[in-house]
Amino acid sequence: MAVLEKIRLLHGEMTGWRRAIHACPETAFEERRTSALVAEKLESFGLRVSKGLGKTGVVGTLSAGSGKRAIGLRADMDALRVQELNEFDYRSRNDGVMHACGHDGHTAMLLGAAKYLAAGGCFDGTVHFIFQPAEEWGGGGREMVKQGLFDKFPCDSVYGMHNWPGLPAGQFGVRPGPIMASSDIFEIELSGHGCHAAMPHTGVDLVVAASALVQALQTIASRSVDPLEPAVVSVTQLHAGDAYNVIPGTAVLRGTTRAFNPEVQDLIERRMNEICAGIAATYGARADLRYTRNYPPTVNTERETAICASVLADLAGAENVIKVPQVMGSEDFSFMLRARPGCYVFAGGGPVKDGCGLHNPRYDFNDEVLPLGAAYWVSLAEHILKKADAKRHK
Repeated sequence: MAVLEKIRLLHGEMTGWRRAIHACPETAFEERRTSALVAEKLESFGLRVSKGLGKTGVVGTLSAGSGKRAIGLRADMDALRVQELNEFDYRSRNDGVMHACGHDGHTAMLLGAAKYLAAGGCFDGTVHFIFQPAEEWGGGGREMVKQGLFDKFPCDSVYGMHNWPGLPAGQFGVRPGPIMASSDIFEIELSGHGCHAAMPHTGVDLVVAASALVQALQTIASRSVDPLEPAVVSVTQLHAGDAYNVIPGTAVLRGTTRAFNPEVQDLIERRMNEICAGIAATYGARADLRYTRNYPPTVNTERETAICASVLADLAGAENVIKVPQVMGSEDFSFMLRARPGCYVFAGGGPVKDGCGLHNPRYDFNDEVLPLGAAYWVSLAEHILKKADAKRHK
């Protein structure tokens, strides 16, 4: 508890940083003001700062002692294209953009940890504080890795955290193995011979074909995938026609698929191609499927998850560290976990009030959890990068 009590002294500062970021949200690869704030704070703490990785990413590096071990701690900085409906003083000043997922809080907690560790943290080695752009869309994690994140900033392991409304404040959720799903997207364009709605026999009715296709795609999860393997196929858009008396010549369907197993991803894509071809042949239409692999599953490694769970138990109490169920949402921290071992955890954000959970236009990060999140980062760094004398006297 000593670390937590000391970090509570930074609560006011972290709250100020968080609300300043909340008031000026920026979306994928546009986080210029946020990046500048992060870089300025890290430099003022005495860290070495690198800017521009992944376009707007920032990495702060802090070394102590002579240890060669290094870890990465990651926070995401981007906001969502959502019109904020809150009315408090620090509400979004950018029309149509808001921090509806709590990335403002993630950034503030990691800044708090950096300030604490820079002021005299007890560790031997190197901590890379990774502030990532474009988590919500655009794959900022993928871009940072592609541009040499772990070549320029070598890490033995890497760690992420996300606030989780509905999980009581003070609790943490962990899980070894897959914790969040893949996120793939698709677009299907149906084309055929449009006609007068009063004479459907003279053309190809793509509205009927699209309706059949939506239903058929649902059989992938219900009949093609092993019932013990989670899978989701969701058609989220269907666009066809703009007149009451015209059967359109094109129809477009869009949506997303989710899975934890790469083999299930492959199966979903294969079955979608087969079903599109079959439905098109049945109705005399043409179907063109564009299937895009977006984010892979987020997979925690066993050893690093056990370390995180142990650190969290010491910090918050074993009763406040729970094994969470898998989540069908996705996270581009998955790209970092593909490159290095590590663990992604959920930090309880408190109750969901009036439906204001993540991605809701009235959501606001719970500032009361800032010290606990920052204390986790500090405790994790000091545990993994223990000083030699600390090991002897443990």
